Parts: sequence; structure tokens; C-alpha cells
Amino acid sequence: MYRVLIVDDEEPVLDSYAFLLEMPGTEFSLVGKGRSGFEAIKLIHELKPDVVFMDINIPGIDGIEVIAEVHKKVPGTIFILSTAYERFDLAQRAIPLGIFAYLVKPVSKKTFLSTLEAVRSALLERSPVPPILSGDLAERQFLKEAIWKRMTQEEWEKYKDSFSFHSDKGIVCLIELEEDQDRWCRAIAASLFFHHRCLFTLYHNKALILIPEDVDRRLLVKELEEIIRTTVPESVFSAFAVGESHRGPDLYLSCGEALTEMGKKRSYADLRLRERLRIIQIRRRIGLSSSEETESIFRALWEDIFGTYDFPTSKAKMVALFTLLIDDLTGCYSGPNEEDPPIAPAEEIMPLLDSDEWEAWSREACGRLHDLFSLRRSGNYPLPLIKAIGYLHERYAEQIQLSTVSDAAQVSTAYLSRLFSEHLKTTFIDYLTELRVAKAEKLIRETRMTMKEVSHAVGYQDPNYFTKIFKKATGLPPTMYALGKEK
Repeated sequence: MYRVLIVDDEEPVLDSYAFLLEMPGTEFSLVGKGRSGFEAIKLIHELKPDVVFMDINIPGIDGIEVIAEVHKKVPGTIFILSTAYERFDLAQRAIPLGIFAYLVKPVSKKTFLSTLEAVRSALLERSPVPPILSGDLAERQFLKEAIWKRMTQEEWEKYKDSFSFHSDKGIVCLIELEEDQDRWCRAIAASLFFHHRCLFTLYHNKALILIPEDVDRRLLVKELEEIIRTTVPESVFSAFAVGESHRGPDLYLSCGEALTEMGKKRSYADLRLRERLRIIQIRRRIGLSSSEETESIFRALWEDIFGTYDFPTSKAKMVALFTLLIDDLTGCYSGPNEEDPPIAPAEEIMPLLDSDEWEAWSREACGRLHDLFSLRRSGNYPLPLIKAIGYLHERYAEQIQLSTVSDAAQVSTAYLSRLFSEHLKTTFIDYLTELRVAKAEKLIRETRMTMKEVSHAVGYQDPNYFTKIFKKATGLPPTMYALGKEK
């Protein structure tokens, strides 16, 4: 079977050519599709096709420029040009490149198949081309080894000629994702291929992309931000870093700059992660854990924040936190409510002048809120509800149903559901889920159990389902929660 690459930015053309190639008896196999000039160059080096159907008017550099750049590097490859217009000037440019055929779109089935037959005959008459190192392997070796150390000018010229670089400069990008790295990094790289020549590989759990062009770094950063925003789901944590543009022999400098920037972003991301985790812990535990434990988490949170941000920004973050806590306590910001907030966060926090005033105010305010939460969360509940809560706290790791708990509390399921709603402002299922997630948080933080073991320990037999429940409750997958725990 002969290997065929199709390059066209129109999906109907790609689909129709692919359909015709897959017809019985053609002796041709589709190995790839490209949609831009830069992507075509990469795929030609990587796939080494026997035949390339190349549209002329494609994004990036046009089809004739692509062939001009690669045809000496892939001897024996047959190139077939296609375009929507029959133009003599294009034919003139194509003749010196040894183009096998020139098709005017729309291409009929008869014309396409007859062209394939002519290609097959030409391939049969040719001597086999000696095997060479696959482009993909060569790219990986170049990206993982050569660009991380200084090259001589002679070495750079060899690489430049081998990969058909048309610039003496390049720039390095690193991308890190929380999950599905291969999938999303390849999608990001594919988007970059529409506008730039790129070399891509996965390296040390990061996407490593080299753009061998003299690119404006600021514009590239904006472009990457937009590609990641539109490609990667918001729920997937991502970070990227871009070095400066350097001459080929000095590409190692761009690697080092990108790596340093990624380290800074990773440190900042870790700080934000710890901040989120501690806020989650405070909101879930205040009034349930001891005042000392709540105060310890709260102090760790504000010391991190005040040690990182300026004083006005830190105070603003604390206003947001206390507003969340007051809403958790009273619901006064969630809807109509006649209950007055016990604290006015903005009015009380923003006038504070220094860290001493903040520490004195926060100690008193945190203690006051803890007492109010304790009263609200451990009030005079009906005996059946107390029995039900006790049963759940003892047996949360078992397969529990409302009917089982109502039998233990000696009431009907409907009555028990109403008790949860009226006194705890939640449902039976939500209360059990919150309890299990809280227990899971503790196990992740304090033990070395695997996620599967944690899942089983808190009553979930399916670890994947546990992950979904945990992420829905906390906003983070348990794997990321584990990364943020104290060492």
C-alpha cells in the first residue's frame, strides 16, 4: 500500500479525497490530513508519505512554498497540486519543483481515480528509496537533547537544513496540564501549526514546542493564551511559559528562560491551590472542628496571603473570605433574608492599618464566627435527627440508603428527609456526601493511601465516581488536593 497525505483547509475536500482513497482496489492508504502550510511541512517530515495531494491556497505558507521547502528532503515523494482556479503563474512556479499533476477543483471522481492510477504506475517504475530516520524520532531527539545545550554554528546549520527551517532564530514554549496532557497538548500544538512552523514533543510531563521563527514573544503569549482558553476545558488546570527568541546555536537560552518562568508560575499556582484548599477547609469545618483547629488553618491561610500580596490586596481577599463565611452562616447574600450579618467585612477590614491590627481583629472575628457556626450546626435537633446523624458518622463507609437510616432513627423516610431540610438546610444525600468528602480530605491529607483506597474507605466502590463527587463538592480533583497538602 502506498501512503498518502492530503493537505487542504476545506473539510469537504479532505472527506471526499479520503473516501475515494478508501475505495477497494486503489492500493493507497491515507496516513494523514493537514490543514495549513506549516502543518503540512511537519507531517511530510513525520509521515514520509509516498504521495501528497496539496492545495495551493492554505493558511500559513501556500502549497507551492511548502513543496519548494521540502521536496529535496523527501526524494521520491509525488506531489499533486490542486486549486480552485487554473492560473498560468501558479503552473510556472510549480514546474521547476517536478509537480506530478495539477488538478482544478472541484475534482471529479473519474479525474481523481485516473490520477491515482497514473501515480501508481509511476511508483512501480521507481527504485526504492533508502530508509532514513523517521521525522518524528529525529524531532524528539532534537527537542530533547540538541536545543538544551549550546550548539556550534555548524551543528545548527545541519539541523536547519535537515528540518528545512527558514529562519536563523527560534523560540521555545512549555505547557503543563493537570490531566490528559497528550490529548490537550497535541490539540494546542495543532492550533499553533495553522500559523507557525512547529516542532512538538512531550518532555518531562510538559509539552515542548519549538517555533523556528523570529516571533514577537508578546504576540505569541497572547496567541497561546487564546488557544489554551478555547481548547482546554476550564476545569483542567493549565500553565505555560515562553522563552525569548534566540539564534539557533543559543536556543538553549530560550529553553532555560521558559523553564524558569514555568517554575515561577508553578510556585504561584501552588500558592493559589493552597489558598483554595484552606478556604474550602475553613468553610467546611468551622463550627464542627475545634476552635483551635479552625484557627490554625485560618492563620496558615492569611500568613500565606499577607506574605505574598501587598497589604490592600490581602485585606481585599479577607473581605471576600469573611463574606463567604457570613453567607454560609446566614444566607443573607443568597436571597431575601431579614437576619443582619454579624460582621461587616469591608467596613471593618479595609480601615485596618497594619498586620498587628489585622491579627487582633481577625482573631476576635474568627472566634465569634466559630461560636455562631457551632450554635447553628449543633443546635437542639429532634431526637430522630440526632440518631440519624450519629448513624451516618459511624457507618458512612458502608452502602447507606435513606431507608436504612430512617429505620435506625425509627421514623419514616419522608419525615427524616424533612428533618434534614428544616434543621440542616440540606438533603440526606448532600449531608452524606459532604461527610464522606470531609473524611476523604482528612485521609488524603494525613495518610499515604491511594485514591482507590480512600474511595473505598469513605463508601465509594468506584474510584472514578468518587473523583467526580469529590471534584463537584470541592472544586478540585482529589489528585490536585493531594498536591496541595502540607509536606
